[in-house]
Amino acid sequence: MTSGATSNDDVWLVIPVFNEAQVIREVAANAAKTFPNIVCVDDGSRDDSAAEIHAAGARLVRHPVNLGQGAAIQTGVEYARAQPGARFFVTFDADGQHQVDDVVAMIDRLRTEPVDIIVGTRFAEGRSESVPLVRRMALRTIVFFSPRTRRLGLTDAHNGLRAFNKTVADDLDLVMAGMSHASEFVALIDHHDWRVAEQPVTILYTDYSRAKGQSLINGVNIVADGLLHPRMRK
Repeated sequence: MTSGATSNDDVWLVIPVFNEAQVIREVAANAAKTFPNIVCVDDGSRDDSAAEIHAAGARLVRHPVNLGQGAAIQTGVEYARAQPGARFFVTFDADGQHQVDDVVAMIDRLRTEPVDIIVGTRFAEGRSESVPLVRRMALRTIVFFSPRTRRLGLTDAHNGLRAFNKTVADDLDLVMAGMSHASEFVALIDHHDWRVAEQPVTILYTDYSRAKGQSLINGVNIVADGLLHPRMRK
């Protein structure tokens, strides 16, 4: 592991959680072996997610009702950026799709390269074949209808694995509460002129994660939502 000799005490993982009791303990506990600072935002779960988060030893912040993934990420980043010594931040999915080794590589690049935010991509180095066909079509649809995404050179802007520095965290102000927050991230990158790069990542598709996947029509709805929102039209 590239950063094995380097402490990750200045890194915070932000995990939005909604009804993930089946997997969140294992996901958080596994990530904590490398990144000890983890905040899970329980976004109004109706299952035992909160208890499983506690059992994993992660910090827990709770929304009393389900507000959406964008709102959960914003809450988690606000919590993390207020912690002493926090310098780097990662949005990390609760369903087990994201790989800790990819986070290590992204944080190493943030430490050594002139970049503010790194977005994971499933469409590099021939990795797209592992992406289920319907999801691949949905993701390609989103990129096709987003000139800003293409102009920034992003191929997979709706990848939930992102790593960024405190410059980004301090200015992050997501107002699109649902899944359209990924498009809003792109708009904020453009608006603030944050230096952006992509990182090839491996996404683990299990039966569990596939059941919660993105449909083609959802991809179109995300684009439509973005086009109608004032911030996205700027």
